[in-house]
Amino acid sequence: MGEGRGGGRTPASDKSTSGKPAPFDYLRDPEEITRRSFAIVEAEADLTRLPEPLRPLARRLVHACGMPDILEDLAWGGPVAEVGRKALEDGAPVLADCRMVAEGVTRARLRRDNAVLCTLGDPRVPALALERGTTRSAAAVELWDDHLTGAVVAIGNAPTALFSLLERLQEGAPRPAVILGFPVGFVGAAESKEALAQAALDLPFLTLRGRRGGSALAAAGVNALAAG
Repeated sequence: MGEGRGGGRTPASDKSTSGKPAPFDYLRDPEEITRRSFAIVEAEADLTRLPEPLRPLARRLVHACGMPDILEDLAWGGPVAEVGRKALEDGAPVLADCRMVAEGVTRARLRRDNAVLCTLGDPRVPALALERGTTRSAAAVELWDDHLTGAVVAIGNAPTALFSLLERLQEGAPRPAVILGFPVGFVGAAESKEALAQAALDLPFLTLRGRRGGSALAAAGVNALAAG
């Protein structure tokens, strides 16, 4: 018998002596998976164009998405890795634009039990978005002010959240320590990240030009800073 319609394994020949399907042959050891993964990143990703302090962070980003070519689109300003690590070591909060980013932050790496905050679910947000004529993601950023000073900002979903943050900073809102800007999508994502790169706010930032981004990248950035 050959493969079935779904392209699966041959049901008659691929069985153990117990009559049960034979297990797939794949690596199970988590430590070895991690070791091999980063070895592949080192082999396939050209990190030489990046400043030395930024390279561990860049490795994590490549590892998170499986695409070494994102390094070509990375843009940064200031000592983002050094400042971000110091901020977390000093107990700074992490401000996330969505729950996926917040849940992706590995709490065990936050040595100061740093707060990880996402205001998107705040009950005030729907009315505020309606009043402002904007998205809930953008409106949620308006609730960050009490936590923004010295914070690590991680945006991995909504371009409108990044635009909203930039507008508020230009208006004199409290200044975070660093901005990790990785919104994703076809409408506004590339534009919001270019606005971050061109904002001249004198704030360390890291972003990925173009449409690509996402919560996994934003969370990986925070985790890399927390790992030191």
